[in-house]
Amino acid sequence: MFKRDLELERSWQNLLSQLEKAVGKKPKDLNGVLFLIGVQELGQGHRFFSKEEKQDLMHIGICKVLSLSGYYELEGLDNQGWPHWKLIKKLPHFDLLEQEKLLKMHVIEYFETEHKWIIRPEAY
Repeated sequence: MFKRDLELERSWQNLLSQLEKAVGKKPKDLNGVLFLIGVQELGQGHRFFSKEEKQDLMHIGICKVLSLSGYYELEGLDNQGWPHWKLIKKLPHFDLLEQEKLLKMHVIEYFETEHKWIIRPEAY
């Protein structure tokens, strides 16, 4: 494992711990964190979501975090308040592991910039 990968994994585990403290339950995986971001960005609070809505919320989370690097741009909200995004810049062609790393880096950046959380452990 490269040093950069190790640093990413430490930051990721730190984020999961902070999310557990904030919401009372540790997200199982990246999809769980993207779902939480989607709920946050939807701004309608905690409520029951259908299976389709949960998928839409993960998509919102993905678009939001990738918007930090200019891949997506918010087009606007529909009449029910759901955000819609458009692809601005073509995403790099990565295998699944590289896609996961890209998303994790952007999720960490989202919490550091949008919510001012300190995610990266000081001692590497």
